[in-house]
Amino acid sequence: MRVRRRKRLSLHRGPVPQPTAANQHWSMDFVHDQLLDGRRFRVLTGIDQWSRESVSVEPGFSLSGESIAEILDHVARHRPLPKAITVDHGTEFTSRELDDWAWRRGVQLDFIRPGKPVENGLCESFNCRLRDECLNVTEFTSLDHARAVLAAWPRLQSLSTPRFAGASAPQRVCPERSETGAEQRRNSASELARYGGNVDPGVRSQ
Repeated sequence: MRVRRRKRLSLHRGPVPQPTAANQHWSMDFVHDQLLDGRRFRVLTGIDQWSRESVSVEPGFSLSGESIAEILDHVARHRPLPKAITVDHGTEFTSRELDDWAWRRGVQLDFIRPGKPVENGLCESFNCRLRDECLNVTEFTSLDHARAVLAAWPRLQSLSTPRFAGASAPQRVCPERSETGAEQRRNSASELARYGGNVDPGVRSQ
């Protein structure tokens, strides 16, 4: 007998209200990179849509839906979980494990339309900045090394990330490179060196 798969419990059908305070609506996405020995890893990033604060920057070789749920439970030890999280249709975000977690925690998974990354533009913009100012200027020797550098980076980033309360996601998903951007990357490199990063002031090839 064919067993019908249940509908996704956490799927939010309809527009999510704009946040009016912190910890109401987050965005999540992945960034890809590799270690010095060539092993590839991903970084799960999470942004508060109202405060523009980084709530999670966690690297891993294999980040499944169960892993994401564990990361979010760890974040919940230090701050309230949001009412909704905007994500794409990656297999990790559409997994049964994350769906069940969201249902138990009362969190709505707000899925963007396929092929429309601009609908998660805030997280995309943050990821571009993370790559320019951290990943591209650091040669990671191990996952623990990447975790240590990434754990320090959001604190540096919070000093220069403005908050636009109630503003929509930026239209330009990935900022253009400029002389100012290059200068910022050089300054970021000198700061990251304090945390044990093998920093090259130029952009590392992918």
